[in-house]
Amino acid sequence: MLQTGKYFNRDLSWLSFNHRVLMEATEETLPLYERIKFLAIYASNLEEFFKVRVASLQGLLTLSKENPIDPKAKGILTQILIEVERQQEEFGQIYREQILPALAQEGIHLIQGSPQHEVHRAFVQRHFQEEIQAFLHPELLRKNKINHFLREGALYLAVKLRNRPRNYQILTPAEQQALSRKKRIRYALIQIPTHYFPRFIELPRVDDSYYFMFLEDIIRENLDQMFHGYEVLCSHSIKLNRNADLLIEDEFKGNLVDIIRSSLKKRQIGVPARFLYDQNMPKPMLKYLRDTFGILKLELSKGATYHSFQDFFRFPNPVAPRLERIPTPPLPHPELARYANLFEAIRERDWMLHFPYQSYEYVLRFFDQAADDPLVSQIHTTQYRVASDSAIVQALIRAAQNGKKVSVFVEIKARFDEANNLHFAREMERAGIDIYYSFPGLKVHAKVALVIREEEEGARGYAFLSTGNFNEKTARIYGDHGLLTSDQSMTKELLNVINYLHDPSMTPTFDKLLVAQFNMRERFEAMIAQEIANHQAGKPANILVKVNNLEDKRMIKQLYAASQAGVQVDLIVRGICRLRPGVEGLSEQIRVIRIVDQFLEHARVFVFHQEGKNSMYMGSADWMSRNLNRRIEVGFPIEDERLKAEVMQILNFQLADNVKAVSISSQLDNDRIPTTGPAIRSQAEIYRWIKAQSGNRILEMEEG
Repeated sequence: MLQTGKYFNRDLSWLSFNHRVLMEATEETLPLYERIKFLAIYASNLEEFFKVRVASLQGLLTLSKENPIDPKAKGILTQILIEVERQQEEFGQIYREQILPALAQEGIHLIQGSPQHEVHRAFVQRHFQEEIQAFLHPELLRKNKINHFLREGALYLAVKLRNRPRNYQILTPAEQQALSRKKRIRYALIQIPTHYFPRFIELPRVDDSYYFMFLEDIIRENLDQMFHGYEVLCSHSIKLNRNADLLIEDEFKGNLVDIIRSSLKKRQIGVPARFLYDQNMPKPMLKYLRDTFGILKLELSKGATYHSFQDFFRFPNPVAPRLERIPTPPLPHPELARYANLFEAIRERDWMLHFPYQSYEYVLRFFDQAADDPLVSQIHTTQYRVASDSAIVQALIRAAQNGKKVSVFVEIKARFDEANNLHFAREMERAGIDIYYSFPGLKVHAKVALVIREEEEGARGYAFLSTGNFNEKTARIYGDHGLLTSDQSMTKELLNVINYLHDPSMTPTFDKLLVAQFNMRERFEAMIAQEIANHQAGKPANILVKVNNLEDKRMIKQLYAASQAGVQVDLIVRGICRLRPGVEGLSEQIRVIRIVDQFLEHARVFVFHQEGKNSMYMGSADWMSRNLNRRIEVGFPIEDERLKAEVMQILNFQLADNVKAVSISSQLDNDRIPTTGPAIRSQAEIYRWIKAQSGNRILEMEEG
């Protein structure tokens, strides 16, 4: 992609990230089913991108003339669609030329089209008649007469038909051909019942090989059984994605809970965002479908024979666990494991947990012990994305039942988790927990928990502050850090955050914590400015930032200023990066790398040299305008030198990665990093290092 100017486009940058995900599907060093998983991740990411980001651009282009329209939206949308089509072609090539042959080499065959073995043909016919047919409801399309509705994200077969008279079979071929020219073309629609059946149907084994078939192909093979009196000319798969953005970020009036409950229903019937169709579909057929369903040209997206590749998350592995990644079990924290009571450990000093390398059980213990400890009087926490059967929520409910004061701030604007959050909010409210909901126009993204314990010396706060969600399931695959602390200045400021969430009319102040809306942006800018001043004074200076997304122009300008002053800036950015590195006179001193591997890099870490002090902060805030301007985020300092050293070691592994890291070029390419020395795969190195450190500490404790 040809790039000019100071900033990458946000959406093109995101597509660059998703292309990096796709690159993993080509990695022959990975187990085959891990490569298939990356195909599924890519497809899932792209679908969400269309439902949110592309839908937003389409909305700008379809506004009435009286409303302002972003003049750049059309050009950006065109570039997006060109890049998506290029990536989709690459996706298809990887799937056809690499994944399917690799499966076949292992004796696993995914049949595409008609089965060749007689035993398979018989099975397909019998399985269709006995299992599938009863769940199909074909409907003839009648343009401008019946208002047909396509369900969001559902797969359909669009079928082209011709009327066939009862005596068709006894006519000569010439008579059939003459009659065919006079017969009327009709179109029909069949929803593929993936909500009842698996997408991939296993067929009988042949010669010790395994065979699978797409559910829709089994239906294709039996279309003539559903359309008596018609000749089936062809069938092609289609799928419609609808705008999934609830458009409630800046809702200032009304009850947000009611608004979101109502909006969740609208998500399923929202305006089209992407009409995905088989590119081999005849043009008259496509035009008929467009007219029937009211599809605009800008909503069309050319695809291949099969859609919904995110279903490959569940592609069967008949030889499991062979061809799959060997799981890396989370490691225990050897020192924390010695304490029966976590509060005793936290009172002694700060503790850091690194997920998913270390076990999340310590976080669950933190909430469990708080729920049952008779000295604990209060528990306050935030909820953004929790597990569907959250153990933390159950601990909070038990705490309330034990007579403790429990409050939870529930962010009900967490996209695609709104329904889950509303469900748990109602469950907690029924248990007597004080529930506080989203602010209009402001999203609470902080991941914090505060426990108040009534001890002999008086009330003492214990906190868990995290870069990731309170979600024990995602903690197995998301790379995050969590701090356990009883630092009283920090916990008092955290209580100020909690009180503000309960009563936003308050105006708290913060010194140790960085809190968006209050001091976060200003403190970050001041620390960058200090690095610039130190470098200009001849002192060592550098900046290291790790985030999911870097989009805020004001922060990018500060980093450009640091580069122009000669400060070395290292950035680890997983997703969106609008900063353009390596531009002469602007960003020569800035290096940006992106890491995609087994675990999702999710932590946000900020390190400023500060004359060797290495001021270090963590939090849940990316450097995006929405995080810094329209959210409540909490950044927290890491002050314990031992913990700082741990985090720096992890960051150094990531900066040295030459296997799974790529360098983002000035043209937004994912450039492989040349391997001049030993191969360093940071996630594997981090796991080995933490495991070795754990073993050393166990020996030290035993010897002590």
